[in-house]
Amino acid sequence: MEKTVNQKAWFLILPVLLLVAFSAVIPLMTVVNYSVQDTFGNNQFFWAGLEWFEDMLHSDRMWDALGRQLMFSAIILTIQIPLGIFVALNMPKSGFWSSFCLVVMSLPLLIPWNVVGTIWQIFGRVDIGLLGYTLDALGISYNYTQNSFAAWATIIVMDVWHWTSLVALLAFAGLKSIPDAYYQAAKIDQASRWAIFRYIELPKMMGVLMIAILLRFMDSFMIYTEPFVVTGGGPGNSTTLLSIDLVKMALGQFDLGPAAAFSIMYYLVILLISWVFYTVMTNLDKKGG
Repeated sequence: MEKTVNQKAWFLILPVLLLVAFSAVIPLMTVVNYSVQDTFGNNQFFWAGLEWFEDMLHSDRMWDALGRQLMFSAIILTIQIPLGIFVALNMPKSGFWSSFCLVVMSLPLLIPWNVVGTIWQIFGRVDIGLLGYTLDALGISYNYTQNSFAAWATIIVMDVWHWTSLVALLAFAGLKSIPDAYYQAAKIDQASRWAIFRYIELPKMMGVLMIAILLRFMDSFMIYTEPFVVTGGGPGNSTTLLSIDLVKMALGQFDLGPAAAFSIMYYLVILLISWVFYTVMTNLDKKGG
């Protein structure tokens, strides 16, 4: 008997496909079109081929911004992943205080990115900000608008405050999925606290930690609003990350061709590094399992 195939299910996902095409594919193709052409306005375009890509590959400006971006993401991951795990391990596992901690940990995640930048811009000001005024009163030189180290410290602490909660909540969810039998067996074997973490809790958290690392890397690598509101990329170009440099090139200088080539290379770098992260962590998870 010949099997009947029903293709009507494709109509159910057609709205999703149209939405993805409108929000992602069409804008991406527009950027690709700009990256191989040049324009002087009045909607007149001239074929440029791969010229803009070659210019970007030989641009010290892009490589400097990439270096700053990689350093920022590396610092963020180095701080937030261990800190999030530490917070999750010390949170109450049940009862009122567990719910209270979950609500408090969720609060920074609910604040819009531009508001976060505004909060820390005011918070760090020497004249009216609590942080800046306190440090100045203690005799500590702190001015994120004039000192590069202060600017970097401000945007790093700001991002840690904003996003460590996400890592902590994911790690907490992984800890909650561990059956009590594992802890009872460890107690019988008189396992140390480190042994429990190393052989029970950490392996059970690897799945959610992989998601946390991927999310935090992609977000930190694409960060724009918070540091732009606080420092505007300054002082000088010390905090001009890739996203800020790209916006300056596209909107500030109106170099659409180079900016389009820059954005495609930016996208490919994120895709490549995310794929490397995912592959390495998946292999480690399989070995651990």
